[in-house]
Amino acid sequence: MTSTDIKKPLNVVIACGGTGGHLFPGIAVAQELKKRGHHVILQMSQKKIDSQSTQNYGDLEFKTVEAIAMPKIPSLAMFGFFKKLFKAQRSCKALFQEMKTDVVLGMGGFTSFPAIRAAHKMGIKTFVHDSNALPGKANRLTSRWCDKVLLGVEEAKHYISNKNRCVITGTPVRLEMLEKPDPSEAKQYFHLPQNRPTVLVMGGSQGAKNLNSLVVEAASQCQELCDFLIITGASDYERVKQLAEGMNHVHVLEFCSTMSLAYAAADVVISRSGASSLTELAHVGKGALLIPYPYAADDHQAHNARVFAAHGAAKMIRESSLTPDDIVTFLCEVLHDKNILQTMNSSARQMDVPDAASQIADIIEQSQGNA
Repeated sequence: MTSTDIKKPLNVVIACGGTGGHLFPGIAVAQELKKRGHHVILQMSQKKIDSQSTQNYGDLEFKTVEAIAMPKIPSLAMFGFFKKLFKAQRSCKALFQEMKTDVVLGMGGFTSFPAIRAAHKMGIKTFVHDSNALPGKANRLTSRWCDKVLLGVEEAKHYISNKNRCVITGTPVRLEMLEKPDPSEAKQYFHLPQNRPTVLVMGGSQGAKNLNSLVVEAASQCQELCDFLIITGASDYERVKQLAEGMNHVHVLEFCSTMSLAYAAADVVISRSGASSLTELAHVGKGALLIPYPYAADDHQAHNARVFAAHGAAKMIRESSLTPDDIVTFLCEVLHDKNILQTMNSSARQMDVPDAASQIADIIEQSQGNA
């Protein structure tokens, strides 16, 4: 479907943010809808990771909404939660009225909760997308108010009460991830040697202090084996930089705005198992050692990692049992036996859904009779 097929441009709000797993798929859908001639506003949280991650998207329109994380039940904090929720819903309602919104799409988390709730009350078409194998609490709750529930993987369907509303679309990747940079140029960009394997390490936006420490300790045993490109996040950059001092084969970045180049430079990946990261690993076809974030809600990252491991695309190790020797053993295995790594890469590619953003855009258009 092209923009010439559209009967009328739609006004769409995409509520995303809080983590890259919510934000980046939302950006991908916004890019696809804008390409088709629609007007899109993305609602993001006030977290630093959101403002930092959106700096390269000057062509898209972003608005912030106060993040609302549901406290444990029962809890006195619930009073504050409902107060903030009411305030956020009122703010969303004002935006929807001003924009004359046709459709609201939530990408998960409690950034999208007030938007979906407000839109449902206003009679606006609502959709929610969940990238995880185990959908988050917010999405399991908001799914009852949505016209359709869009899922990244088949395994997630088991956790949605109304399965008739579920559509398996895959999880979208940003336009820049569709690029296939030359690996040699990518290595040159990061000042990596051309004649040695590179291990890309991504701790995610929610913290990876212990994981970063274990990787640096493992790297001390791998001087002859490979180089490491470690993306630490702002909070751990200085500490990791100091830990890796004197290790010329360890390259430390605070943040990377050119992830397509980072993936192209990498031979193998060590990563958390957030849905956005796994979607990108599938898209670029990179095998990985997955270490789920141990404090993720409902342990959903472990569910994600198990799906990838079951398909042969990754190996999963819990952080509580992970040692530097485990990391070294994994890297020696996959970097010394190219057949193992090629099999993992191929299995990862088989999990890719390259037209996920297009599928979601089609569903949004069809809801307004624009098919």
